[in-house]
Amino acid sequence: MKKLLSVILLLCALCTTAFAETLVTNGGVTLDTSVLPYCTQDESAPVVYFISDISPESLVAAYQALGVELPGKVGVKMSTGESERSSYLRPALISDLIHLVDGTIVECNTAYGGSRASTAMHRQQAKDNGLLDVADLDILDEEGSMEIPIENGVRISVDYVGSHFANYDSFLVLTHFKGHAMAGFGGAIKNISIGFGSSMGKVWIHSGGTKKSGGIWGTQDPFLEAMADAAKGVDTYMGDNILYISVMNRLSVDCDCDGSPAEPDMHDIGILASTDPLAIDQAAIDLVYAMPDSASLIRRIERQNGLYTLAVGEQNGLGSRSYRLVVLGE
Repeated sequence: MKKLLSVILLLCALCTTAFAETLVTNGGVTLDTSVLPYCTQDESAPVVYFISDISPESLVAAYQALGVELPGKVGVKMSTGESERSSYLRPALISDLIHLVDGTIVECNTAYGGSRASTAMHRQQAKDNGLLDVADLDILDEEGSMEIPIENGVRISVDYVGSHFANYDSFLVLTHFKGHAMAGFGGAIKNISIGFGSSMGKVWIHSGGTKKSGGIWGTQDPFLEAMADAAKGVDTYMGDNILYISVMNRLSVDCDCDGSPAEPDMHDIGILASTDPLAIDQAAIDLVYAMPDSASLIRRIERQNGLYTLAVGEQNGLGSRSYRLVVLGE
């Protein structure tokens, strides 16, 4: 009953919320939104909702704010975490939202080895991380890959996702935003490209569309281009039946695919939600760059030319880098 009351109060707050001129992050930093380079009041720009509170109730409120009820069988795309030490989204935080949409957690196996390289190992790791206590888990590439076309791709014209992708009517893309050793940062774009990619698809993207087997190491900019293109393929394929929520907590410079990531050295920021994958990632980047304690994460992003992914997403039509920011719960 207490949780239900909290959700009702948060949802009531949505009725009086206008486009934000200021916000206060989860870590207590007050920002004028004019310092966010791609934040605009242009009515044609997609909305990105922001909640500073990071809680199960706020995740539900973020989903409700989008005003879209995902139809049919819902897959919740998230990282299952390489180990209990990695910063994957914890079961206690996400369970209410997953139950609300009656979702199945979906993931694909890795292409680099580790604890999730096979379906059996992956399922065991997810169990060890407590995720099987929350929902069923579907390893999408357990039975191979399926092909998704990409229109106007900068680098690739086809994407390879797990074959079980076709079994879902809609997806909720639940992302833990963080750094990444290869992509610079891991946001919604990475979650629907590398994340939905089958083991073969991951090699395809990392190689810039030059190979389907072997190691994942390739040339950096072609990899980033292929990643943005693959995201375009997934988002276009799903149309209106895909939503994006990103949680900006435990902002390590390392990905959840790292079994021993660096401890975060910056404060938590909050939760973002949008129907546009490019807008939500750009908003997250703008917030990171505005934080006074984000130097380590910014160095990681720029070392890998991570911002180039956003430019390619704008070029291939993935979405809009400009966004309107709406602060919820104030």
